[in-house]
Amino acid sequence: MLSELLLAEMSRLGAEDVLPLHRQLYEALRRAMLDGKLGAGERLPSSRDLAQDLRLSRNTVVAAINQLSVEGYLASRVGSGTYVSDNVPRTTPGRSPRNGHAQGVTAQADRLSSRGLALATQFSAAELEVQPFTPGIADFSAFPLTLWQRLQNKHWRMTYPDMLDYNDSGGYAPLRRAVADYLRVFRSVQLEADQVIITTGTQQSLELCARLLADHGDTVWVEDPAYWGAVKAFMATGLAIHPVAVDEQGINPSTADNTRTPRLIYVTPSHQYPTGAVMSLPRRHQLLATARAHDAWVLEDDYDSEYRFSGPPLSSLEGLDTDGRVFYMGTFSKVLYPGLKIGYLVVPKPLVAAFKQAHYDLNRPGQMPVQAALAEFIEMGHFTSALRRARQNYAERRKSLLDALEPVLHDSAPEGPSISGAEQGLHLCLRLPGGTDDRALAQRIAQHGLTVRPLSAYCLQRHDLRGLVVGYGYAPMAEIERCGPLLAQLVNNF
Repeated sequence: MLSELLLAEMSRLGAEDVLPLHRQLYEALRRAMLDGKLGAGERLPSSRDLAQDLRLSRNTVVAAINQLSVEGYLASRVGSGTYVSDNVPRTTPGRSPRNGHAQGVTAQADRLSSRGLALATQFSAAELEVQPFTPGIADFSAFPLTLWQRLQNKHWRMTYPDMLDYNDSGGYAPLRRAVADYLRVFRSVQLEADQVIITTGTQQSLELCARLLADHGDTVWVEDPAYWGAVKAFMATGLAIHPVAVDEQGINPSTADNTRTPRLIYVTPSHQYPTGAVMSLPRRHQLLATARAHDAWVLEDDYDSEYRFSGPPLSSLEGLDTDGRVFYMGTFSKVLYPGLKIGYLVVPKPLVAAFKQAHYDLNRPGQMPVQAALAEFIEMGHFTSALRRARQNYAERRKSLLDALEPVLHDSAPEGPSISGAEQGLHLCLRLPGGTDDRALAQRIAQHGLTVRPLSAYCLQRHDLRGLVVGYGYAPMAEIERCGPLLAQLVNNF
């Protein structure tokens, strides 16, 4: 029976990986088709029947079926149902695909470099990216889509030929000026517009810094627990990653850490990812002094500073730098929408020309009409308005989630559950006692249709942290009100 086959496969997948339920069902169905257990032309049960048989929500089933349809595995016939496509390839016996890549990549290891294999199999973004704890839903209701479309259309209509070419100046000049004005006022960054380079986001900013500031094999200090995207960027550029433990005041290098001389130091001081720790002022001065002593560059990732819900905005680490050794980077993805793919990198003045040249040679930057639309969006005050609405929207979701998690915090013991990182950003960290199996807990929660990430999965070297990283930025308010109490109940009953 199909439901029994799918349940068995989903159970196996859930035991091996921290996957949301819709992804488990997607993988189980896809594998059944590739293995020939679901033949070409075979009709699937309705989403309602399948949800009932598998004891899943209908939204979970629909999300899996929609993804398989988009990828060509399934075909819908109006008034008839959903069928397995005639074009689904069959897997060669003995070579079972796994998880979209991991086992298949391992089987083809001889075709990849050592670095390529590590990039394809370690620190998977699918398992570590903070997404809504109600999976399959992305809510961008706070973003003024109609206005944005109008601005884009305007600039496409009036685009000059040179706006369609590559750009070697670091980005659209009015956008760089707008970014500089914003950072100078709201983030206390010391800069001129010429120091701003427009990138496709934080990942490109990190890779550009790694390529221009360090040689293959140089050491980069990375916070532990770590942001997965930074780890992948440094792996891709051949750097030696040295984890440095984070405490409640941010990165805290030990005497032993200082024996590993860094070329780069990567930090998220305003809202450590993923714990949410805020780097204290003494620790910031200490970090800059350490960088000076090692002649290291500091990469400051200010990924969500726009969303601070408690207290005044935090000033940047760059604003304290008197040596010109801090590279400041940010993104518009959190304020507008992820697919916009526009970020910025602030480069110390002596290195601006080199970075612009390398950015042009390596990345062939473009998308000038989109940059022009964003510049006008900011200049006309729409960015400030959109940010204000989004901040209010996310503050309400944050409060609803915190209220729902209150029953988890009933234990007043020092080692009891606590919440960190809720003062800022679009996620919080539910810290749990050291003996908790947070990976097993995340899997248990996934069985109920919710997506959270185990804190221990972000750790590179340490083994003392346990907790759940919970995102609320893309989950509609109604879903947070419905699923928040369920999350608390599952944690308390674990």
